Amino acid sequence: MEHVPALDEDLKKTLGPATAKVLAEHLGLHTALDLLHHYPRRYAERGELTSLADLADQLDEHVTVVAQVADARLLTYQGGRGGGKRLEVTITDGSGRLQLVFFGSGVHKPHKDLLPGSRAMFAGKVSRFNHKLQLAHPAYEPLGRDADDTGGADAAAAFAGRLIPIYPACKQMESWKIAKCVDAVLPGVREAVDPLPATLREGRGLVPLTEALLKVHRPTTKADVEDARQRLKWDEAFVLQVALARRRHADSQLPAVPRRPRPGGLLDAFDAKLPFTLTEGQRTVSKEIFDDLATDHPMHRLLQGEVGSGKTMVALRAMLAVVDAGGQAAMLAPTEVLAQQHHRSVTEMMGELAEGGLLGGSDQGTKVTLLTGSMGVPARRRALLDLVTGEAGIVIGTHALIEDKVQFHDLGLVVVDEQHRFGVEQRDALRSKGKQPPHLLVMTATPIPRTVAMTVFGDLETSVLDQLPAGRSPIATHVVPAKDKPHFLARAWERVREEVENGHQAYVVCPRIGDGEDEPKKKKAAEEDGDKRPPLAVLEIADQLARGPLAGLSVEVLHGRMDPADKDAVMRRFAAGEVKVLVATTVIEVGVNVPNSTVMVIMDADRFGVSQLHQLRGRVGRGSAPGLCLLVSEMHEASPARARLAAVAATLDGFELSRIDLEQRREGDVLGQAQSGVRSSLRMLAVIEDEEVIAQAREEATRVVAEDPELEHLPGLRTALDALLDTEREQYLEKG
Repeated sequence: MEHVPALDEDLKKTLGPATAKVLAEHLGLHTALDLLHHYPRRYAERGELTSLADLADQLDEHVTVVAQVADARLLTYQGGRGGGKRLEVTITDGSGRLQLVFFGSGVHKPHKDLLPGSRAMFAGKVSRFNHKLQLAHPAYEPLGRDADDTGGADAAAAFAGRLIPIYPACKQMESWKIAKCVDAVLPGVREAVDPLPATLREGRGLVPLTEALLKVHRPTTKADVEDARQRLKWDEAFVLQVALARRRHADSQLPAVPRRPRPGGLLDAFDAKLPFTLTEGQRTVSKEIFDDLATDHPMHRLLQGEVGSGKTMVALRAMLAVVDAGGQAAMLAPTEVLAQQHHRSVTEMMGELAEGGLLGGSDQGTKVTLLTGSMGVPARRRALLDLVTGEAGIVIGTHALIEDKVQFHDLGLVVVDEQHRFGVEQRDALRSKGKQPPHLLVMTATPIPRTVAMTVFGDLETSVLDQLPAGRSPIATHVVPAKDKPHFLARAWERVREEVENGHQAYVVCPRIGDGEDEPKKKKAAEEDGDKRPPLAVLEIADQLARGPLAGLSVEVLHGRMDPADKDAVMRRFAAGEVKVLVATTVIEVGVNVPNSTVMVIMDADRFGVSQLHQLRGRVGRGSAPGLCLLVSEMHEASPARARLAAVAATLDGFELSRIDLEQRREGDVLGQAQSGVRSSLRMLAVIEDEEVIAQAREEATRVVAEDPELEHLPGLRTALDALLDTEREQYLEKG
């Protein structure tokens, strides 16, 4: 009887050590089950050819194409020892053409196999040579009757099935070899444990798991593929939502100290001296937060909103409420620049209320302390003492807050700013410093689409701020095509000069520092790009501007590798208006608030993501004067990069842009950026397109967990959950 591989069996047993090693190292596939969940990326129909025009967007990527040989030329060239042979094969999809090249002794077999008119699957890395796209030394598999004689019958039979699965592949293992590996483990599919409760599966009209796996790998019709996809998407969405629902259920069982602001206390005193009224949105969200803080279970809330919607104000009022109730509040920021910025803006907003216990401070006030890694020993010792005695009601800091030495008197609330930069371990470490779990408020700087919030932050309740505070000015955004129209760039610098002459300030953002440390990597990347130059650098651009178009203005630089004291000094001078033009990396991306800056020029804007550009642009137009953002790019007009920039220029709606961003980036591993993107836990589910599935799965999961938190009656679901969440990922789900 043939060996039916057990699904958790190492692939070495079924496929042999050499093949198993390649699958493990390059595709992260270790067991038969991993391989069954390595779904085809698409399907080629036997009679259909791949569109070669699309390859221009896939430079340097490994692709698989089905095409017909148009012609083949064997050339002899001089050079080296006695010259050599070069085979040039042109393949076509009927409209576009692509060149393949083979060299040396590697020319004989393809010369024999790839005759004009024959069809084959080709796999290789798309490169550019003499401004033309090509595949050098691609692997290939002849199709149908032109198949290699040795495996002719098998190959012909495999390709007689109309749909040819094309798998995510790599240089070391082509798609058709992966297909053969899948054939070896497919008999074991009968052993697959179905995670979906039967009632749910039948109620939703989904096919059983075994059938779905057979249909996704070996479909005979497009309807088979559709059935399989629907079913496998549900698995991913549901198992993930069950993990999150269990996390919410566990959190709701934890005890916490209710924190209610006292009438006539610090919060009332702060509100009384506010020079403006809160927006309707700020009031609504504050109420949601205060209601959570008043319960005896820890709050877990995500506060997201438009860039500049006043999230810091909402967070500060929550912190003051907790201080009123006798607790302490900690705000965790991802960088020193940001921690210092928050500390400055909080103390400015609070005025004498931030000087509790100091001469001239208010009786109702509290102390606001900063704690970062680069502080000197005496300052650090003083800050630690403020925390442990309870002298400091509010502490703002970086990862330094998490260290073992840091002790709080009574930690009641943790505010995490810019959540995706923190691992969950950090969030946990800070939470464990409370006598009971403190309340938690997570702020994201850029809006996230609803489904992403449901997936990535599924363990948090969500509050959204979508109104901008009164007095904020609109920001105009324009693309500056520096290569096609150099005079546009000259005009951009004139605009910067005009703004400065009108008493305002400007940012210039570059993708790279240029201090030598980042050179080798960037230069190498640029060489591999062929004709692309290295990204523009802060130090070079600042120098060019100071000597050229912005001569006579005070231009300074800011980047992450500067000494922290220098960074703080530059930011202070810029905030005070002494520095007119700040040339910086993305360290200014979040939280930096200088209302007098009205113009931002982003160099090589095509090298930043959509959400990042939106976030950067939010640094201007924070005062009463209108903001201007200029996106400088050398990319040609028809390129996908320019389309991205046009999208940013067309709207100020961060939710819309975050959708575009997500559609453009590959979904990546929504559970954790820790995974290198080779293997996404969401292989079938597209977070944006499958909004319906995710919302329904969340409802079903919440219901299932409420009825059976430990999943005792659903062993299949338990098994799937354990597989998804090897424990570290379950931690990650808490959202790092």
